[in-house]
Amino acid sequence: MRVVSLVPSLTEAVAATAPGLLVGATDWCSRPAGLDVVRVGGTKNPDVAAVAALRPDLVVANEEENREPDLAALRAAGIEVMVTEVRGLDQALSELERVLVDGCGLARPRWLDEARRVWSSVEPVAGARAVVPIWRRPWMVLGRDTFAGDLLARLGVANVYAGHADRYPRIPLDELRGSGADLVVLPDEPYAFGPDDGPEAFPSLPAALVDGRSLTWYGPSLVDAPGVLSAALRAALRAAHPGR
Repeated sequence: MRVVSLVPSLTEAVAATAPGLLVGATDWCSRPAGLDVVRVGGTKNPDVAAVAALRPDLVVANEEENREPDLAALRAAGIEVMVTEVRGLDQALSELERVLVDGCGLARPRWLDEARRVWSSVEPVAGARAVVPIWRRPWMVLGRDTFAGDLLARLGVANVYAGHADRYPRIPLDELRGSGADLVVLPDEPYAFGPDDGPEAFPSLPAALVDGRSLTWYGPSLVDAPGVLSAALRAALRAAHPGR
């Protein structure tokens, strides 16, 4: 079978499960390291002709990361396209099984069972209300019905904007600072927040700098994500409240 992935998370999931299946992926598909497949452009601007030239049996995509006109063009070229929708952990696990088992004809991978196991027994780090920026200039944060927000909630972090009408609202910085949050969570993707780029905007809040792949990718990273995210959250809370 020949598969093209237009989503970094799905690229890693397919490659980790059946390395020989992938023949194409986007320029943003950075995992697994050393992935040697044809690159077909970005998630928002894939080269449809290049994808078709690879003669894939299946293209895997995501309703949030990929544009419908591109997916429609692939379907018009006679290519089967499987589109995932991921708004929370349970849905992510189900969609991964659908792509790998139903779409790619593979046995359910052991890493997927392990991801279910570790998340079913995860313990909350601490009660905290957080703002979770994903971009600046303009500032954008996690809103309602997001995969990352669900992971944080399972770790005991309540997203201040979880009830917002938008999934990724633009919120002025002054409003974020006055939101009543007692923590700011700063992932290193899609915006590359870091020690010198992000925390300074929230001088009164402890800042948890977290691995963006652990927070936003759905795939093999889910196995280690609880430990990685918990460690970053605990470090930020301890720094703000020594002895906690």
